[in-house]
Amino acid sequence: MRLRYLLGVCPWPLLVLVSACNRTEEPHSSGDAQVSPAAAGAASAPEKSTGGSQNDHPTPIACVIPLAAEALPRAPKAMHCPVDPSGPPELARGYVVFNEAPGSPRVNVELARTEPEKERGLMYRTQLPDAQGMLFSWAGREEPRTFWMHNTCIPLDMMFITRDGTIAGILEQVPTLNDEPRGVPCPAAYVLEVNAGWSRAHGIQPGTMVHFE
Repeated sequence: MRLRYLLGVCPWPLLVLVSACNRTEEPHSSGDAQVSPAAAGAASAPEKSTGGSQNDHPTPIACVIPLAAEALPRAPKAMHCPVDPSGPPELARGYVVFNEAPGSPRVNVELARTEPEKERGLMYRTQLPDAQGMLFSWAGREEPRTFWMHNTCIPLDMMFITRDGTIAGILEQVPTLNDEPRGVPCPAAYVLEVNAGWSRAHGIQPGTMVHFE
């Protein structure tokens, strides 16, 4: 089944994947998400507009957080991973394609749809193939998203993607087994998780457009 149907490009009911997985939004926290070093103080307000004459209509500027100039140190896998109580679930799959990046890389993604799937996410995994990941969707509803790494044993990159498919920001080398909420100060409708370092290795930058298949 192609991902564009799952994400609501056809008349089928939209998937509503609320923030969960092994990195769920913290409903009882203060709401202040941690941001990557590159993101701190660098966000453009979503409603900010360009200058112009009084007769010009302001043009919205997308909220895009640039990557740090230097790659972050490589985050290690967890030395000891919690025991998986049930084994990984079988999830629907699709593809996320980066046509604007060198070589047009494509990621085979798992989709978490039910509440147990969303809460579990990539928990208990001890490996993830290079061109695979997991995609979370809020059915086109854009809000700032925060994730955590509870029971997650693989370091990850997290791409925060807007409704139109623009990568607003990327958290790189997110450490394992960490319950601190993390995010970027931009609204997102999707979050894609891949192996730590995959984004930079494939020339993926904030501002890059993605396509769903």
